[in-house]
Amino acid sequence: MKSIKLQILQTLYEQDFYAWVEQTAELLRSHQWDTLDLEHLIEEVVDLGKSQQRALQSALRLVLSHLLKWKYQPEHRSRSWQVTITRERLNIDELLEESPSLRRFLNDAEWINTTYQRSRREAIVETSLSEDNFAIACPFSVDEILDLDFYPNADE
Repeated sequence: MKSIKLQILQTLYEQDFYAWVEQTAELLRSHQWDTLDLEHLIEEVVDLGKSQQRALQSALRLVLSHLLKWKYQPEHRSRSWQVTITRERLNIDELLEESPSLRRFLNDAEWINTTYQRSRREAIVETSLSEDNFAIACPFSVDEILDLDFYPNADE
């Protein structure tokens, strides 16, 4: 039978997530292990990892879409594109510094390809260029994507 405290905590999760977080943190600090809402706590810990992966993918997608625009629309290159590329490269660097195990996604060809395909679609929509203009496979290496000084030429 569930304790009353656990039932209250589980209800709190559904009704007031922030209050659930505060209560759970307090229970963890005070080592009240038997009162923890473990089912939801595990779910939230897993989601934390997923959010780190999504943050990496989002930053990578922005870098890639802007590198594609830089490469395929040289006449529209702007300081704004350069700022976005730099900012997101720095975001990736911070994420990797904070969570080095995320680097494995950058070594995963399928993960990179999925991210590239989304970036490619975004660049096609933003530029109004035909999809035939854009490489089907990612034309940049991971080192180039992360290199703060790398900007592709139109003829590369």
